[in-house]
Amino acid sequence: MQHPEFTCPMEATLSLIGGKYKTLLLWHLKDGPRRYMALQRLLPRATPKMLTQQLRALEEAGMIRREVIPARPPKTVYSLTPFGESLVPVLDAMCRWGRDHLDGQGVPRPCGKV
Repeated sequence: MQHPEFTCPMEATLSLIGGKYKTLLLWHLKDGPRRYMALQRLLPRATPKMLTQQLRALEEAGMIRREVIPARPPKTVYSLTPFGESLVPVLDAMCRWGRDHLDGQGVPRPCGKV
């Protein structure tokens, strides 16, 4: 992957994880590999086309790996690479911030314990 010139570290970070569903995909993969259909169920608002685009972008960036398991029908499994795993502390911090922000507003905490 060719890296464009960035003017600040935040710009570099957002180029990798910015996007409609990239951060959520990384969040759902942090606890282990998931099949494509499981990710689709976790992100019901994502169209199959959008989900596929976001997964491909994360794969091209080296954040996730895609494995096709030969079966009938074939199964596609996604997991974090070590590079993707390096973002887990950032994802945890984002969830904590969101939880703290939403406390007292009656919003459920679907992102789990952090």
